[in-house]
Amino acid sequence: MTARARHIVIIEDEPVTRATLTAYLETFGYRITECASAEAAEETLALDPADLLIVDINLVGKDGLEITREQRAKSEIGIILLSGRTDDVDRIVGLELGADDYVCKPFNRRELAARVKNLLRRTAAIRQLQRRIVQFEQFSFDISARQLSDGEGTHVPLTRAEFELLRVLVTNPGIVLDRDRLLANITHRIDGTNLRTVDVLIRRLRRKLGDDPKAPRILGTAHGEGYVFTARLA
Repeated sequence: MTARARHIVIIEDEPVTRATLTAYLETFGYRITECASAEAAEETLALDPADLLIVDINLVGKDGLEITREQRAKSEIGIILLSGRTDDVDRIVGLELGADDYVCKPFNRRELAARVKNLLRRTAAIRQLQRRIVQFEQFSFDISARQLSDGEGTHVPLTRAEFELLRVLVTNPGIVLDRDRLLANITHRIDGTNLRTVDVLIRRLRRKLGDDPKAPRILGTAHGEGYVFTARLA
């Protein structure tokens, strides 16, 4: 059986950029839908759900940040934001709202294609894990229900930020994730959010998991790089 082509929706009001990007990504076998506005994209997504959105931030009317916020509230769809601005404000806000990646214009097409490929792989892994309960050590992690239970079936309470951090680590087992990437997956707005927020959340998770920070079995530290999920998945 032939694998289903991944559906990517490009929301970009600049026609040349939209057409060029569409033609390039189609060479990789993706199915592309072009939309010049948020309204057109919403009509498309209602009839033909996508695997990934590539969204220009500076759209007329409803902009890319609002699209990101609305879509992230509904699903785990992959979202890459495009912007001609080089300051950090849009990037930070976009990632906090739940975008997975941020690319400045003019962009390198090959680099963007690589980011698309990696993001599609990650979102596919999340969807696969969301269809089952993940077992590791003595814990049971029901991602769709957002519940963590210990070996005796007792519920282990997690804040939203703790859940999202554990989820991204579990869905990328054995891969070192830096603090920027981990922070980008924490969609809950936290006052004073910075990279050290990740360290605080890791300490909380280790305490709840009974994971010794001096010799962690579940949430390992890659010094100078980030963190990695090291437990064996059942």
